Amino acid sequence: MTAEPTSGSPDPAATTVIPETPTPYATALPAEVTARWQARFRAPRVSLPGWAEDAPHRNLYTSDVSGVVEQYAWDRGTDVHRQATDRPNGTLIGTLSPDGETIWWFADTDGDEFGIWMTQPFAGGEDAVAVPEVEPAYPAGLEVGRTLSAIGRSTDDGSELWLAPSGSAPRVVYRHPDPASVDALTRDDELLVISHSEHGDPRYPALRVLRTADDSVVAEKWDGEGRGLHALEFGPRPDDRRLLVGHERRGREELLVWDVVADTEAEIVLDLPGDVTAGWYPDGSALLVGHDHAARSELYRYDLTSGALERLDTPPGVVRGATARPDGTVELAWSSSERPPVIRRADGPVVLSVGDGEPPAAYPVEDRWIPGPGGDVHALLVRPQGEAPYATAFLVHGGPEALDDDSYRARRAAYVDAGYAVVHVNYRGSTGYGSTWRDALTGRPGLTELEDVGAVYDALVAEGIVDPARALLSGGSWGGFLTLLGLGTQPERWAAGIAEVPVADYLAAYEDEMEGLRAYDRALFGGSPEEVHDVYVRSSPITYVDAVAAPVLVVAGANDPRCPIRQIDNYLGRLQELGKEHEVYRFDAGHGSLVIEETIRQVEVALSFALRKIKP
Repeated sequence: MTAEPTSGSPDPAATTVIPETPTPYATALPAEVTARWQARFRAPRVSLPGWAEDAPHRNLYTSDVSGVVEQYAWDRGTDVHRQATDRPNGTLIGTLSPDGETIWWFADTDGDEFGIWMTQPFAGGEDAVAVPEVEPAYPAGLEVGRTLSAIGRSTDDGSELWLAPSGSAPRVVYRHPDPASVDALTRDDELLVISHSEHGDPRYPALRVLRTADDSVVAEKWDGEGRGLHALEFGPRPDDRRLLVGHERRGREELLVWDVVADTEAEIVLDLPGDVTAGWYPDGSALLVGHDHAARSELYRYDLTSGALERLDTPPGVVRGATARPDGTVELAWSSSERPPVIRRADGPVVLSVGDGEPPAAYPVEDRWIPGPGGDVHALLVRPQGEAPYATAFLVHGGPEALDDDSYRARRAAYVDAGYAVVHVNYRGSTGYGSTWRDALTGRPGLTELEDVGAVYDALVAEGIVDPARALLSGGSWGGFLTLLGLGTQPERWAAGIAEVPVADYLAAYEDEMEGLRAYDRALFGGSPEEVHDVYVRSSPITYVDAVAAPVLVVAGANDPRCPIRQIDNYLGRLQELGKEHEVYRFDAGHGSLVIEETIRQVEVALSFALRKIKP
């Protein structure tokens, strides 16, 4: 590799630009170790297949078997698989029409998430623009019915929701400056549910039911400030008016069934400690319930008549998705921190595999509950070989409304292969620990989460697990934001940092990001930068760049609509002006990459940086 100083740096030796070429970036790891961690990324993955309601033998799934994430059609009757999309930067989103005749897929440009819906015959053929009248935008939901389709789009002007009836001109049924989305459609196409945030906070959406014949409002439901409602799906019968809804009236995600015509509801109270979500069994008599608690998940069958709750026998780990087939069998996507992902039936048999073998096993996680300023913080620890204290990588998740869990993570395992302990912190703001925990960062984002990261760091240092002189902070997206903010506000803790697709200059990020994220930021910060300027400044990494003492690697996507490139360049410019040691890797995609070799390249760059700055 040839390292070149960035133009204008007062200290050329302090800045390294990593060339955007596929040339291997030496990590100084033994060849067998490199081969092992790369094999986890290269092993083909596949999503839980979605199936057509009226033709359940026709399925659509996402896979990276070609080396790029694309959409695949699968006829289970003939066991014929066909790659439906083929684009340089991949295709992440797709669905099937109810009759199984048509594949819908979203076409953006180089990962920028801005584009249009396309269609393709299930059996193969020419792609076509699904609804030419709907101009390019960020997607905001899609419901494909039997006689019409509902399409949500988001732009800087706000949200537009369209109905496109077969044989009639498409029309806008909803338009508003605040975020809204298409959520659910009855099987007879007569009623459409949308979610909206007219009350001003997109984190807690309200629901509205529209009659598709004339766009009239049938029903409304909102639980008030700080309580969101999420439309999951209508019941499976053609005349079903039961809508399955997620609510958080008691401080966690729970379920209710809402008859949208009668405007009556029945809460489903389950004796389970964590968050729950659900889908219908095909006959409408029961729900397939997913239960998430303490970074793990499990499945249940809930009988709507008797109220009986039956646990399905799945091994400990994480279920990424599950569906009940017309014959009553349940299929799910499962993995654990040690075992790689598999698409299987709940009773054991593998349903779908696209590779010849499975990737290397990974490492088990240990649970730690550590006292923090806002309550006990759940952390996950993975130990490498050798004796503590360890050089440790704190890998913080994005979101912030997400979590780290007991699932198979190739990136986590790569750091352990390299000799580092890994710590994940499900800080305040994470999901899975109740709405109070999730919402605790409101008005003080970034700094709140880092208090919890710091509490876990201090406890593990005191326990003799983490070597305080060899601690790395790293994350992507919101985790990248926390990394840069942590390097500036906690410089005494971190020996190096790796920030991937981060928020780095929040004022500039707000100006350039997609409107849906601006609305989210206004809710999170308590207003726009014009209204609460100091709050944005207080939580912005660029505010604290003078205090950064550790070397930092920044990985940035040229077409990223979520963490745009200009605000990253602003931060890098300040690092250059101050002569701070840093390296930069840019890639030609958006908020991450769907190309497996590009992902491997990014991990290779990160590991090389870590190994040069912090010896395990």
